[in-house]
Amino acid sequence: MAEGSSLVSLDYEVFGKVQGVFFRKYTQAEGTRLGLVGWVQNTDAGTVRGQLQGPPSRVREMREWLKNKGSPKSRITGAQFHNQREIQQCDYSNFSVKK
Repeated sequence: MAEGSSLVSLDYEVFGKVQGVFFRKYTQAEGTRLGLVGWVQNTDAGTVRGQLQGPPSRVREMREWLKNKGSPKSRITGAQFHNQREIQQCDYSNFSVKK
């Protein structure tokens, strides 16, 4: 598979003040803007977690956004990324907010 047409999947969890600050809405909007698919949801532990899928360069951009920017009122104290792997095709058709 050529580098330009490869796809990756990446799981993430973001820590800090990320609930009650429209973090999921902004994550969905940013993922959609970058042409990524996947999902985002709040956890009972007060974090936000999800999965990203798309071209490696766009996933890297989203990773930086999740780690350093987030929604305007969020205060990110950390982000963990794991289970990055190459995929043949995306498992999702859009970027959704899970309840």
